Formats: sequence, C-alpha cells, structure tokens
Amino acid sequence: VQLVESGGGLVQAGGSRRLSCAASGSRFSINTMGWYRQAPWKQRELVAVISSGGGSTNYADSVKCRFTISTILRDNAKNTMYLQMNSLKPEDTAVYYCNAGAVDLGSAKYLEVWGQGTLVTVSS
Repeated sequence: VQLVESGGGLVQAGGSRRLSCAASGSRFSINTMGWYRQAPWKQRELVAVISSGGGSTNYADSVKCRFTISTILRDNAKNTMYLQMNSLKPEDTAVYYCNAGAVDLGSAKYLEVWGQGTLVTVSS
C-alpha cells in the first residue's frame, strides 16, 4: 500500500483546512486508517482513526468537535481518507501523517504503512 497526503499549508487561527490521503495498492486490504501529527520537539500523536468502512471513528480529545475524519472506500486498498479541520488553533501546527493498517492478501501479513506527511501551519 502507498499513501499520499495532500492539503497542507498555512491557515489563520479559526480557519479550516481539509487534508486528503490517497491509498493505492492491488494486493492489500485496508483495515483501518488514521491521521497522526508531530509538532516540533514533540512526539508523534494520534489525531483520529477510522475503520475501513467508516463505521467506527475515534479522536484525540484535543481535536474532538473540531476535526472530522472520513473515508471513501473504492475497493480493497484504494481508499481515500480525509481530515476536515475546523476552528484551527496555533497548537494544531504540525506535520500530519496518514497511516494505514493493511493485510497483504498474498501472505496474510499485517502491515502498517505511513505517508510522507504534510505540514499544516496555523498562524495566530
């Protein structure tokens, strides 16, 4: 599975931004997808996760009621995941990473895959 994020950039505090993560791959079945972020001098942290079908979501307390995770399931490993971020705060500034938990259909092995990250900067 390959993950490619897009949508990062500079936004003013109180504004909105939508991140996208496009998954591709022909031999994998994605179980879960999620967004993580890493601010300067801090550890990577979970932002939100979603099940492959979109039926189950979970959010970090710091983003609840402001961020919404969603996914469009096309086939096995070709999901597109979004993170709609509203009421952004300067402390949301970070590199946002797309993550997927997937099963290799050939070997039945579980894999964890990361995107390259996209920077979101929120100015005060």
